[in-house]
Amino acid sequence: MTKPQRPPRRKLPRSFKELTPANHFNPATFFRELVWKALMTPRTGVSRRPVFPRLKYGEVAVTWIGHASFLIQFTDLNVLIDPNFANWLFLLKRVRRSGLKIRDLPPIDLVLLTHAHFDHFHKPTLRRLPHPKIGIMPRGVGDLAHNLGFSRIVELEWWESFSQARSNWKVTFVPSKHWGARTIHDRHRGYGGFVLEHQGRRIYHAGDSAYFNGFVEIGKRFSPTLALLPIGAYHPESFRKVHMGPDEAIKVFRELGARWLVPMHYGTFKLSFEEMDEPLRWLLEIAARENLTRQIRVLEAGLPVVF
Repeated sequence: MTKPQRPPRRKLPRSFKELTPANHFNPATFFRELVWKALMTPRTGVSRRPVFPRLKYGEVAVTWIGHASFLIQFTDLNVLIDPNFANWLFLLKRVRRSGLKIRDLPPIDLVLLTHAHFDHFHKPTLRRLPHPKIGIMPRGVGDLAHNLGFSRIVELEWWESFSQARSNWKVTFVPSKHWGARTIHDRHRGYGGFVLEHQGRRIYHAGDSAYFNGFVEIGKRFSPTLALLPIGAYHPESFRKVHMGPDEAIKVFRELGARWLVPMHYGTFKLSFEEMDEPLRWLLEIAARENLTRQIRVLEAGLPVVF
C-alpha cells in the first residue's frame, strides 16, 4: 500500500467549498448547519471524577472522553488518544461536555495523535496535560508538537512501529482514507490510525477515515481485540469521501475481525448535517438486525469500562 503523498503546498481555494477535499460547504450552509444549530442546542453531559478500576494483567480499561478522545489503561501504562477537552473549536460549539476533566487524569505515559486536524490535535489540551512522556504522531506533524510538554516526539509512516522493550508495549501507525493538512497554506501532513499492543491485547483506533479496502489488511495483520471506530460526520453523501457512517463502520468491524466495536466521533461536535443522535441510533439498529448487539460497546463519557 502506498504512503500518503505530500505535495509541496496546497493551492489557494477558489471558493469556500474548496476548504475541504470533499467540497462540502458554502458559507450559508456552514453557518446554519454547523454553527447556528449547535449554538441553539443546550450543552449536555456531565464531567465526572472517574474512579479508575484496579486492573489485572491482561485487562484494559477504556474511558471515552468524547468525540475521538480516549484514555486507555493497563496495569502499567496510561495512554491518551486524540485528547480534546475544548468547549469550543473556533465557531464550533461542543454540545456534550467532556466525560472527565484534565485535572482528573492519571499520569500519562503516551499520547497518540492520529492527524493534525483541530478536533484531533488540540494544542490547548496538549499544553495542559500532566507532562506526558512520549507523543506519537504521523510524519509531518511533529513540528506542531514542539513546546507542548512532550519529553519525546516520535513521527511514523504507515506500517511503521515504535516500541519500548522494557515496557513490552508496541504502537503501529496504520493507513486511513482522510487528509492531513491543518490550514489552507499548510504542507500536507500524514494521517492514519493506531494499533496499540500490550499484555496480549490489541486496541485499534481508526482516527478519521472513510471506508477503504485498507481495513482488510489491518485486520489480517492485527485482528484487534477492540476497534474504536468513527460513526459520525457522514451526511451529506459527499462527506463519505473522508468519513464513514454506521453502516460502513459495521462493515469495517467485520473486516477487522475484532471482538468488540466501540463507536466514537459522534454526539460531541456538530461537524456535519445529520442529527446529533442519528449515528448511534442507526448503528444500534444495524447491529440488532445483524445479530451484533453484544459486540457493540457504547461507552458513557467519563465512565471507565474494563475489557
